[in-house]
Amino acid sequence: MSENQTREVPRGSRDTPSTGMLAKRALIREAVLGTQRDYTEGSIGRAIVLLSIPMVLEMAMESLFGIVNVFWVSRLGADAIATVGLTESLLTIIFGVALGLSTATIAMVARRIGEKNPAGAAIVAVQSIILGLVISIPIAALGILFSVKLFRMMGASPEVIRVGTTYCTVILGGNVTIVLLFLINGVFRGAGDAAVAMRALWIGNIINIVLDPCFIFGLGPFPEWGVTGSAVATTIGRGCGVAYQLWILLGGRSRVVVERRHLRFDPGVTLRLLRISLGGILQYLVATASWLALVRIVAVFGSAALAGYTIALRVIIFAILPSWGMSNAAATLVGQNLGAGKPDRAEKSVWITGFSNMIFLGLVAIVFIVFARQVIGVFTVDPDVIPYGIDCLRYVSYGYVFYAYGMVMVQAFNGAGDTLTPTLINLSCYWLLQIPMAYILALRAGLGARGVFLSITIAESALAVVAMVAFKRGRWKLRKV
Repeated sequence: MSENQTREVPRGSRDTPSTGMLAKRALIREAVLGTQRDYTEGSIGRAIVLLSIPMVLEMAMESLFGIVNVFWVSRLGADAIATVGLTESLLTIIFGVALGLSTATIAMVARRIGEKNPAGAAIVAVQSIILGLVISIPIAALGILFSVKLFRMMGASPEVIRVGTTYCTVILGGNVTIVLLFLINGVFRGAGDAAVAMRALWIGNIINIVLDPCFIFGLGPFPEWGVTGSAVATTIGRGCGVAYQLWILLGGRSRVVVERRHLRFDPGVTLRLLRISLGGILQYLVATASWLALVRIVAVFGSAALAGYTIALRVIIFAILPSWGMSNAAATLVGQNLGAGKPDRAEKSVWITGFSNMIFLGLVAIVFIVFARQVIGVFTVDPDVIPYGIDCLRYVSYGYVFYAYGMVMVQAFNGAGDTLTPTLINLSCYWLLQIPMAYILALRAGLGARGVFLSITIAESALAVVAMVAFKRGRWKLRKV
């Protein structure tokens, strides 16, 4: 149904509250169960909803892996928790590589689907999987052979090394499940099969939730492996998610169908994937390094400041999950519509997504600014920590209207295959603006931790403005992937 046809539905059919509610429920149901709609046609708003809902749930499921692991491992003591924390730090690099490759995969698959070239999308999917395997093998070897040395390099105590080396070995040795989970879900996202990507994470998390306590504490017939059991459970859960993904890809159950004739190495496609993914990897690493630098500056003002900052950031990250879903939806819509030869529709999709995101984050900002004390109070009653948490939550929320557009614009560039532009924007706004400003305001101007919080607001707002100007110039429309 076209946009004009959508507008021509008789007014009376929309005015009944029960009818409107049923339509919304039907839309949500379609988003969760999956749809075969063509996102290069019809209502853009409907397309954003259908893509955003499963993408939000997918990201929530990915974060659930860490939450479940920490919940059970915390019963084993501080050394076990430290083991998980140190290993997660090592995984940052793997996540960066996986996210970068996933960004390139989404852009190229979306473009092929928009061109009505599912065979080309299947070839991209196969090359992405091959790259994932090639990258995972040396990482697995490093994890298996040098876990102890890696822990020592990270400053682990002898007791943490004794307790956690095997945990690190299993996680890094099985890193292929992490990489492939990201990459194949990138295939599904780019194709518009966001519900399939979501279900892969559901399967992985359900299995992890069941197996975690079994392997950690030796419930029933399971061995009692302590913190190592958590690594085994997580790797099995992710592995089952990957098995489901491959079953969908190879079984003709998605828009991208991998057949025997596609199972070959294509150097041209692989080189394009690597070229685009390099910018995606740098984007992630630049942002991660910036946040680590800010943590280091906040730490100067004591553990209370660091605790307040950490709590506020956890709240912020959780609250903006729907925004990330909408941003990822914009990436898919841009890629597919460029492939369909509809750059104006691609641009319109981004502006509509940005406006919708602004409304959402504007409402979130009002809640956080007005009820900051109550929100932070849910997580701590420490009178020294609460003021820092309130300040961080409020200062960062002041820039939410800008962040809404910035997030969408960055993902729009990525969806077009232009990963260089957002990388340069990140470098400028984070390393050249945010970090120096945080240092000057906090340590030289005497604002303390508030100086860091203020620098976040200013830098992220500047990023949004620069990204919107660059997007308006339209060079991303000419990008070939």
